[in-house]
Amino acid sequence: MVGAQRGAPSPSVSPVHPPARVVVTGGAGFIGANLCRALRQVPGIEEVVVVDDFSTGRADNLAGVDGIEVVEGSILDPDLLDRALAGAGAVVHLAARASVPRSLEDPLATHEANATGTLRVLEAARHAGGPLVIVASSSSVYGANRVLPAREDLMPAPLSPYAASKLAAEAYALAHSRSFGLPVLVFRFFNVFGPLQRAGHAYAAVVPAFVSAALGGEPLPVHGDGGQTRDFTYVGSVVRVLVEAVRAGAGAPGPVNLAFGGRSSLLEVIAALEAVLGTPLQRHHGPVRPGDVRDSQADQTLLRAMFPGIDPVPLEEGLRATVDWFRESLGAPPLPSTPGDFRS
Repeated sequence: MVGAQRGAPSPSVSPVHPPARVVVTGGAGFIGANLCRALRQVPGIEEVVVVDDFSTGRADNLAGVDGIEVVEGSILDPDLLDRALAGAGAVVHLAARASVPRSLEDPLATHEANATGTLRVLEAARHAGGPLVIVASSSSVYGANRVLPAREDLMPAPLSPYAASKLAAEAYALAHSRSFGLPVLVFRFFNVFGPLQRAGHAYAAVVPAFVSAALGGEPLPVHGDGGQTRDFTYVGSVVRVLVEAVRAGAGAPGPVNLAFGGRSSLLEVIAALEAVLGTPLQRHHGPVRPGDVRDSQADQTLLRAMFPGIDPVPLEEGLRATVDWFRESLGAPPLPSTPGDFRS
């Protein structure tokens, strides 16, 4: 079992100077580009290096961000990784082949990118002298384990090749920590959403799919009855945690949930989106997707212990910022602001 055992050594956050050079794999992707923008604002971080093969990431996600070095290529290329990680003080490993449906169509490609790719990054970090490696895992590893909220010491029960590949990735990271002394921090992400997360493809995540359909006047695509629940986490909240982890050199002996214990059904997300847009929305219910987890919610105890000063952006405020980004990309004006409105 891979887990952060209660009673095991505690996670740590040290008041150290931030690393001068930070590498972000998948840095042209949705979360990665938001992170790179934030890292460039941290005093002491002088270089941000993006490693991305642009299979899903986009160069325009980094438009207008100065001081970013882009290394185009695959994390399966060891020579490329050795060059990119040379001199790095921290690596945030976000590159992955995402999506449960994609993994069901091609399990081997998902394994290569997510498990073998992570191993390549860890080995490159060893060659580079042992920078902190922050690894993005997924709440999907809990799978068929129905205990809520999900604690990190629960038995993983993956329901898809994607979930299995993420469990393998975090196992490799923790094994490298124990075998070679490599500093690592494994985060299990829960349904991250926000600006730069696009729709318009078969594997679109639920929030951008909903927002895109709503702004296009189309019925919102709902897989199943809409009662399934998720711990939706705004990308700005995730980025704040990642930046603080990089800045402070945070570590933990097991995985840490990166979510704040919320639990909203898809129908509740639709209701919140209706409130943001000020209009009712139609929906189209289709079949449940194979490999999807019915309910997901994080136990936030370990995260709060490590980063007590970070509070999450509320769902409706995150949805409003997301809608504004979509509207901007369409050339439409932002929504009228409301008291207490959040802007990323």
